[in-house]
Amino acid sequence: MLKSHYYDCKTEAGCDEAGRGCLAGSVYAAAVILPPDYTNEELNDSKKLTEKKRYALRDIIMRDAVAWAVGIVTPEEIDKINILNASILAMHRALDQLSVRPEAVIVDGNRFKSYHGLPHTTIVKGDGKYLSIAAASILAKTFRDDYMNALAQEYPRYGWSENKGYPTRQHREAIREWGATPYHRKSFNLLGDLRQLTFQFDE
Repeated sequence: MLKSHYYDCKTEAGCDEAGRGCLAGSVYAAAVILPPDYTNEELNDSKKLTEKKRYALRDIIMRDAVAWAVGIVTPEEIDKINILNASILAMHRALDQLSVRPEAVIVDGNRFKSYHGLPHTTIVKGDGKYLSIAAASILAKTFRDDYMNALAQEYPRYGWSENKGYPTRQHREAIREWGATPYHRKSFNLLGDLRQLTFQFDE
């Protein structure tokens, strides 16, 4: 069972992002504030859940959360400020939209920039340790998947409905054949080395 909170006696928002390692598309992040002592044994790191389970849990999170929001940073912005800064900016944009102001923030990973001076803690593999970060990982992942599925209708040659913009062999071979789209991140190594591609999606 994941932990309900990190900070004692504070309204705490959990944050996570999706799409950081992709070659195409925006990076998405979510911020979620859950009720105190909230429990849900099914909540977990989105990577460990089936697609069907992620979408079922998204509805539950949106229903049960005290507040939730999604922030987006575009490929053009990613190219200007780099993907690390873009991921953090997406989290800040999600926090900006929360209907309840948090008193503290917990973040999946090991990098974050202070948000309006609030106390914050980065937690490696936090999406498998804390409920609010797991909830944020599910929202970020599912909303980004919806976005990439929509883009796949506009650009069907790149396999985005399957690879969601990640650097699969199919995706890079399509870039090699058809070129980059307006949604590709031009600052990334789009072609890479096809002999050394990793097929391990990190989100």
